[in-house]
Order: sequence, then C-alpha cells, then structure tokens
Amino acid sequence: MRMIPAGAPESFAEALGLLQRGEAIAVPTETVYGLAANATLGEAVAKIFAAKGRPSFNPLICHVPDLAMAERLAVLSPLARHLADAFWPGPLTIVCPLIEGSPIHPLATAGLDTVGLRAPRGVLAKLADALGQPIAAPSANASGRVSPTSAAHVAAALEDRIPLILDGGDAPVGVESTIIRPFEDHILLLRPGGIAREALEAASGLPVRSVASGSAISAPGQLSSHYAPAGRVRLDARHVEPGECLIAFGGTLPEGADQAKAIRSLSPSGDLQEAAANLFATLAAFDRPEIDRIAVMPIPEDGLGEAINDRLRRAAAPRG
Repeated sequence: MRMIPAGAPESFAEALGLLQRGEAIAVPTETVYGLAANATLGEAVAKIFAAKGRPSFNPLICHVPDLAMAERLAVLSPLARHLADAFWPGPLTIVCPLIEGSPIHPLATAGLDTVGLRAPRGVLAKLADALGQPIAAPSANASGRVSPTSAAHVAAALEDRIPLILDGGDAPVGVESTIIRPFEDHILLLRPGGIAREALEAASGLPVRSVASGSAISAPGQLSSHYAPAGRVRLDARHVEPGECLIAFGGTLPEGADQAKAIRSLSPSGDLQEAAANLFATLAAFDRPEIDRIAVMPIPEDGLGEAINDRLRRAAAPRG
C-alpha cells in the first residue's frame, strides 16, 4: 500500500490510472475518507466489499462531479434537482430511481432499482469527472469499525488490502453524508449526516420525516426474501433435477447438469470477486415466469463468499 499526498503532482494521475484499471483506492472527501472504485465495473465494486470485509452487499453511494452526470444515471425529480442545486457539492446523498440502461453496476446498488447519488467537494469529484464515470465510495474502514477521518485511520484499518491512499489531511466534516429520498410532498431522511434536517426543510419548504425502524427503504437487505427471483431457489445443489436452471460456480458442473434448462456460471474459475460481480445479473436473468426452479451450486463461505451466500439465502427464503 502506498500513501501519497493528495496534492502531489503524480498523485492524481496514479489514482486515476488505478480506477481505470478497476482497482479500489482510498481518497479524502469533505465528510470521511472513501474507499473508491468505478461504479460501472462489477469486479471493481467487488474489491470494495472485499477490502472492507463487509458481511453483506449493501447499496453503495455513487459519487458524481455534477448534476449533468447524475441525470445520465438516474431520474431526478424537480425536488431532487432543487436540493442538488442547493447542497451540491456537499455532504448530501439523494436516492433516485435508476434510468433504464443506467451504467451503474447492480452490485453497487445491491440489485435495487434506486441509487444514492452525491456530488462531493475535492479530489473525488475531480476523479469522477476525469474518469467519466460515477465512483462508488463507502467509508474506507473495515466493516463495523469507526469511519476514518484521516489517511492514518485508513492505513490502520485496511492495512495492505488496497494499493493506494491519497492523504488529504483530516476530513473537515467528520461525519458521513445525509441520505434522503425526496417525494412530492415530503423528504424521507434515511440517514442523518452533514446536512441538518432544518437546512433541508428551509431549502425545500417541505417536512422532513424520519424513516421507520426496520423499513425496507432504510435497510433493504433486511427483507428476508429480498432480491428473490420468481422461481424457487435450491441452495448447495450437488445435482441438477430435470427442468431446473443451474447457477454454477467453479470449473466442474454437478451431476445432471446436462438436464438443466439453462446454465449461468458466477465464475468458471471459482473466483469469489468475479462471482460477486455476476451475482445480481445472474439472479435477474433467471427471474422469468417460465423459470420455476433454480439450483445453485455450493459457494465457499470465506471472504466475499459470506456476502454471496447471504444474498442467495435471501433469494431462497420462503415467501410470505
């Protein structure tokens, strides 16, 4: 792991080159340090989860340089645009519906049809502009640990899991961004942060309501059958029954694979980062009315396998 000053002449070019090659790096923002990767590349996003040791694939905030890029990614209502004009660049994340064909990889949105967008100040915005793509960047800490406000905090938490830290000194805000979802007659506060409730109410003239505990919007991964295709999902399949579709993993197919209606592999080589990148697209491909049964080969539980299996178990959960 290299740590270089964010303002050094060579630092921006090195950071941009790593992002272009699909790496994850740590960068300073005005809130906390972020663990950044190209939000349009599944394996790059998977490196964020791998570095954080995150136990599940939670939706990630995607960072843009300006409103113009945001509108190429998601549908911004008039209220969303007004709030972006009022608080961007700054610590406000706005959750909006994805546009059809949005280039953001489904691993960054955890397979949801919405995305949290933020236009930050400083080097992260400049990197997104130069990259020409949104940058996914949750806080650059190990999962469950305190969010880092200095490069030293990042180095201590992530050790050698990433190739580069841009050292921009102490983060001036020190708390994460405020996350909201705007509606026609109110604003839903999903996470308090660097923009106060009162500032949002003053800018919009609308009430700001807190999200109910356990709500699907605030924590979509808490729904036991979320991310589920229409068909029944059978896990740890070591054989394929006639008429099942198969989600494969690794180079050896199970007994009866020749009877499968269709086969998609998460990773023929058994690579967990590749499997993570392909997970949501694979589930979506088999979410069709004519597919009523899906067999999933065993996935190791180590590393990203824990998060992959967590999502698969949710897909296989009994439906209410």
